[in-house]
Amino acid sequence: MQLDHDNLRALAAVVREGSFERAAAALHVTPSAVSQRIKTLESRMGRLLVLRTIPAQPTDDGRILVRLAEQAALLEHEALDHLGMGEDRPAPSLRIAVNHDSLETWFIEAATRYAEQTRTTLDLISEDQDHTAALLRNGSVLAAVTTLGDPVQGCRVHALGRMRYVATCTPAFHARHFARGVTPEALARAPVLVFNRKDDLQAQFARGVMGDMPWQPPTWWVPSSHAFVSATLAGLGWTMNPLPMVREALDDGRLVPLRARAWQDVPLYWQHWRTGSHTMERLTSAVLKAARALVRPARTAAPAAPEATGPAAG
Repeated sequence: MQLDHDNLRALAAVVREGSFERAAAALHVTPSAVSQRIKTLESRMGRLLVLRTIPAQPTDDGRILVRLAEQAALLEHEALDHLGMGEDRPAPSLRIAVNHDSLETWFIEAATRYAEQTRTTLDLISEDQDHTAALLRNGSVLAAVTTLGDPVQGCRVHALGRMRYVATCTPAFHARHFARGVTPEALARAPVLVFNRKDDLQAQFARGVMGDMPWQPPTWWVPSSHAFVSATLAGLGWTMNPLPMVREALDDGRLVPLRARAWQDVPLYWQHWRTGSHTMERLTSAVLKAARALVRPARTAAPAAPEATGPAAG
């Protein structure tokens, strides 16, 4: 069986853009042409490939073909470039999943290094670090920064290092809520900042103090990494902030750790599909170099609590 590349591209565009209309605009054809290509492909395969939902979603079978289409487009671009025939064709954009805090702290350095070597661009999908691997597994992206160290089937995995998170708050917030230590009772009452419903770092820290006791504190939901830090500095609550984003505030005393060793290291990995692509090799090299420079290694000592305002161990 032979697969028509235009039909595969149409399927990938529908999944990537989320609708037949936006896929048509990206491919410079009519929505009816996209619909016909999808129907032809589904008829040839004898199975449903995309769910007509909002946004459009691939079926399990559709994900396999989307992955094939994305990899084929990348390899086609490389081949034409090598033959000197790719200048007049639009360069593909690689869909990559990156956790929120890496995107805010070190990944743009990787993208900058990558841009110096290629005409291709990146279509960055921001997702929680424990959930980026799911996008890789279902074929939505070609590569991901993830906490999953076990390779997704068909992928290569590279250890990046560890992102250090520190439980922080303002000195005034600490004096108000944790003057007698970071106790289960204090944690149960103190307002906490949480990124979104997938963010479990604060709950993990609380379990380390409270054990199996229920923890339902007043919660501020703040789905922005920079707003997260701003809310901490404003004294709205305590939270687990990525150290690169609060290092200066810890150094100058605007923030303090909740207690001694109020930190957690989260290992990060780079996983990508085995495409045999030179472009992916260049991106991987750029990611590894940027991560080596900016992601905190596990052996680095935890930040010390300032003497004047340092919290008592709870």
